[in-house]
Amino acid sequence: MEEQYKLTCLYEQHMALGAKMSPFAGFMMPIQYSSITEEHIAVRTRVGMFDVSHMGEIFINGKDAKRFINHIFTNDISQMAEGQVLYGMMLYPDGGTVDDLLVYREYSEDHYLLVVNASNIEKDYKWMLENSVGYEVNIDNQSEVWGQIAVQGPASEELVNKVLGVDVSPLTFYTFNDYQIGGKRVIISRTGYTGEDGFEIYSSKEDTIRFWKDLLDAGVVPCGLGCRDTLRFEAGLPLYGDELSAEISPVMAGLSMFCKLDKDEFIGKDALVKQKAEGTARKLVGIEIQDKAIPRAGYPVELSDGTEVGVVTTGYHSISLDKSICFALVDSAYAALGTALNIRIRKKVFPGEVIKKRFYKTNYKK
Repeated sequence: MEEQYKLTCLYEQHMALGAKMSPFAGFMMPIQYSSITEEHIAVRTRVGMFDVSHMGEIFINGKDAKRFINHIFTNDISQMAEGQVLYGMMLYPDGGTVDDLLVYREYSEDHYLLVVNASNIEKDYKWMLENSVGYEVNIDNQSEVWGQIAVQGPASEELVNKVLGVDVSPLTFYTFNDYQIGGKRVIISRTGYTGEDGFEIYSSKEDTIRFWKDLLDAGVVPCGLGCRDTLRFEAGLPLYGDELSAEISPVMAGLSMFCKLDKDEFIGKDALVKQKAEGTARKLVGIEIQDKAIPRAGYPVELSDGTEVGVVTTGYHSISLDKSICFALVDSAYAALGTALNIRIRKKVFPGEVIKKRFYKTNYKK
């Protein structure tokens, strides 16, 4: 079955560890090794690591690189410093989301790395090429070349320093540096997708395998995509395809802070300006339900009279908080904090209340 899907450079390592494997974004990926709960707690309390080699790395350079990226990206890179990382989106003209991504400003304002979601690599690359007409830029999709490990948790700095033999302590949240390890380029950023302090390590496939084995030997807990989802969800972080999509704009998702509407222009800006002025039909909210029942994606959100006013996009019984919570896309009239809403779980209805989407207090190194 695995042969129908792409395999990351760490596939053999996952198999050797007895990981439960499943298709994700066209790749065969580890969902869990021990249990989602154990791996989740390891990241929250000490340190865990994830194979994120399925993510896409697209390098953009050239005379118009800065101007071009500002044209396709909602955030504003015009004042980015070397070694800085910014989060934002690429949009369709109607404001729908092509993808959410990270932009890394390399050693000059003509050189950038864009890190995109695995499921969107080809779509994003094509989108960039199509919109680069008239710009003097080179767009180089190196997603097949790089491996990537995310090391996350309170002890991540200590373990990355010890195992890789570099000093990452000067890095602050959303910065990165280039390192030479064994004569080869390694990019390490203080970023992550868990709500904890952590690092993402970009290296050759051979080095990625070596780093994985060394981190494992040092006691770093291998973690699958199962707890990656529970962790990012608790921290209020969106997943493309669930909380952002061609139908869900950043304004609807509550991510307007990453859309700089004071920029001269970017694709989708006019649509967002209109949405901000007129409002949107639906908004993404957090809901806590008064029960242990789990509100899964796709479950209806209802009023007390049974009228359907939304749908769950992600839901769990939170491991860290011991609460049943979810993200839901609901009619804007019912998006205010404190609004009473019900979740229908199969044939039963469970009462809930709209709460802030950042369920868990994050622990980043600012």
